[in-house]
Amino acid sequence: MYYQPGENRARRVGDLFARIAGRYDLLNDLQSMGLHRGWKRRFVRMAAMREGERALDVCCGTGDISKALADAGGSVVGLDFSGPMLSVARERFGNAHENGRNLSFCRGDAEAIPFPDSSFDVVTIAYGLRNLTDWEHGLEEMWRVLRPGGRLLVMDFGKPGNAMWRGIYYGYLRSWVPLLGKVVGGDSQAYSYILESLKRYPAQEGVARKLAALGSLEVKEVNLMGGAMSMHLGRKE
Repeated sequence: MYYQPGENRARRVGDLFARIAGRYDLLNDLQSMGLHRGWKRRFVRMAAMREGERALDVCCGTGDISKALADAGGSVVGLDFSGPMLSVARERFGNAHENGRNLSFCRGDAEAIPFPDSSFDVVTIAYGLRNLTDWEHGLEEMWRVLRPGGRLLVMDFGKPGNAMWRGIYYGYLRSWVPLLGKVVGGDSQAYSYILESLKRYPAQEGVARKLAALGSLEVKEVNLMGGAMSMHLGRKE
């Protein structure tokens, strides 16, 4: 079981991503039938990056959202605690400064972000919040490094409100996704973790409540595929 409390959980999740880093993007394409690419484009549009703004992409993985934010005109840092995932990101995009685009990657903990208060105009986290040992503390850290007037955006798996659709969706995550992980990545347990972690994650309602508790001026929620995926936007006062 990958979902375990405390430091043991962090170690197990780190081991998981180290094993699948090289095939992470392919597996995401297969399990979502390519839909994740469109969701991520919408997520980046929602961030509304402006020329000259500074962004932090937390749990950046292989760097696709970091790259898209940089292409939108921002100066972007991709942060992840997995060395193998960052190696893939750097191989794909480098630590580049070209045509006005500024993109770099660094290793760090989402629950102890290695930047001062009020450092970024935009902070994003996609498919990473549910993996943290303490997701609420992770959001507090992201809020800390966000400048006044800045935007914090979260995208992750959700919990559909409709019981029938939720059952179908959970069945897909329980059976088909681990099968893909075994066939393509040689590891069914790695993708069984998605459902395992989602069941213990408060999803849409919990994220919205926490953003409001942090003092967000507004909390915007977007549900995709009947709530199977969700995006949130919070704005710091």
